[in-house]
Amino acid sequence: EWPVPLAGRFEAHFLEVPAEALMSSMRGHQKYFPVRDAQGGLLNHFITVANLESRDPVQVIAGNERVIRPRLADAAFFFEQDRKQPLAARREALRTVTYQAELGSLFDKTERLAALSRWLAERIGGDVALAQRAGMLSKCDLMSEMVGEFDELQGIMGAHYARLDGEADEVASALREQYLPAFAGDVLPTTLTGCALGLADRLDTLVGIFGMGQIPTGSRDPYGLRRAAIGLLRILIERGLDMDLREMLGQARAGYSALKVEPVEPVFAYVIERLRAIYEDQGITSEVFMAVMARAPSVPVDIDRRVHAVNHFRHLPEAMALAAANKRVANILAKSETAPGASAVDPALFKEAAEADLFAALTDLQAVVAPLVAQADYQGTLAALATLRAPVDAFFDTVLVNAEDPALRANRFALLARLHALFWEVADISLLCPAK
Repeated sequence: EWPVPLAGRFEAHFLEVPAEALMSSMRGHQKYFPVRDAQGGLLNHFITVANLESRDPVQVIAGNERVIRPRLADAAFFFEQDRKQPLAARREALRTVTYQAELGSLFDKTERLAALSRWLAERIGGDVALAQRAGMLSKCDLMSEMVGEFDELQGIMGAHYARLDGEADEVASALREQYLPAFAGDVLPTTLTGCALGLADRLDTLVGIFGMGQIPTGSRDPYGLRRAAIGLLRILIERGLDMDLREMLGQARAGYSALKVEPVEPVFAYVIERLRAIYEDQGITSEVFMAVMARAPSVPVDIDRRVHAVNHFRHLPEAMALAAANKRVANILAKSETAPGASAVDPALFKEAAEADLFAALTDLQAVVAPLVAQADYQGTLAALATLRAPVDAFFDTVLVNAEDPALRANRFALLARLHALFWEVADISLLCPAK
């Protein structure tokens, strides 16, 4: 074989059909390559590849033009038929399509999505009315002729039809963006309405399917729950949405009546496990992730800030010594008779210079760390705390923590509890120590 590219053309009036539909027709049916101009607009040209060099390439091109024309005409017909009624008019037909046998129809799903999108939009600073409208229209294009023929156009055609119907531009954009990201490395929704709808769709799917006891395994994931969880996390983290995952799952659960299994905690654990795997793929160790999760956080964007801060801290020269010291402190406090932090430190009871030095360092750092934590600057917090290495080392080298005098012992425990509490503002860094 000798591949030979050939350029053909088709009638310009076909360009009245949305470009994505024409491209799907060319690529899917005929394996032709569409041609765009410098601005990305579709041209009425195409490229095909012959498997040998023809003596009469003009005839070969003409033959391909005859073949492609009916396919494009089909796409134009589907578009014309779909435009005979507005997108919203197709919503009633969603009652006839089962979403999942025990979770109702696609119409039922859009009812849940409308309510959940509205709730989410209110919390991320979006327009609640636009989000609710987007939820209502979210699956209407599934009933169109075009999506029936080219299922990869779901959302895309919904956006086109919504704009042609005069829907708000952000609603139309959200209909396309609800499926983003569709694959690893894909773009994210750009509108808050798109974020709200994309989150709502994934939350509803995860809660509903888990609620039916359909928990995915390593090899079987027919409902795409792994992809849904990763998309959910990417939107929350990369768009910087400060939302509590457990609260969102609880709100999604409220959209269902009876479920076989209470899904919130299992879904939470499943999504957090996906997050751990994402970090693992980035080369971040499980020790870093577990150090953060020891605080039981539930806001993914905050978890992400903490994980990256702890991962940065782990590479500082002071990190392992301070992690070991924190592990030692945790073990000491676990054996103490009073709860960590329950007692105030009394400087009058100090017997060693190292006690006073550590207390002074902790007091100074508390003033530095408090505003950093308030701003979620966890990397700055840990960088400041790294300066504690010298006074901590000196304390353990010269001070007998478990003193015979109960007052002295309790005071030293209180000092260590204060040290532990400062690091705990970010993570349990004692977990960075390799297990023996």
